[in-house]
Amino acid sequence: MRTAVDTSVLLDVLTGDSRFGAASQAALRKAHDEGRLIVNEMVWSELRAHYETDAAFRAAVDELGLELVPTSSESATLAGALWGKARRGAGKKRSGRLVADFAIGAHASRQADRLLTRDRGFYRGYFKDLAVWVP
Repeated sequence: MRTAVDTSVLLDVLTGDSRFGAASQAALRKAHDEGRLIVNEMVWSELRAHYETDAAFRAAVDELGLELVPTSSESATLAGALWGKARRGAGKKRSGRLVADFAIGAHASRQADRLLTRDRGFYRGYFKDLAVWVP
């Protein structure tokens, strides 16, 4: 089982978030026990921004057992198509989301079995075929 992990869940665990930390940690542990924990370049970069040094970042990544799986051209194309559609409004309210959000969803949709995130509504709304797991 390949579980793509969103930045929100990782930060819950790494910062000891008082509201979401315990649930996110339990879900992350279960996902790790069931298979691989993968992230794309967006999550990797977002997570790296929270560390002063590369060494501290690498230690956190290693402790969590995260694997960087580069975004495929299929995933990147899907992300761009959905982001463009959302930016144009597509018959409903325009999305203020960043392309990174679409890249994370498309990566999980095409390169993982599920996405572990706290952002249920967005991912279920745009990625109908994606199994979304909310801790």
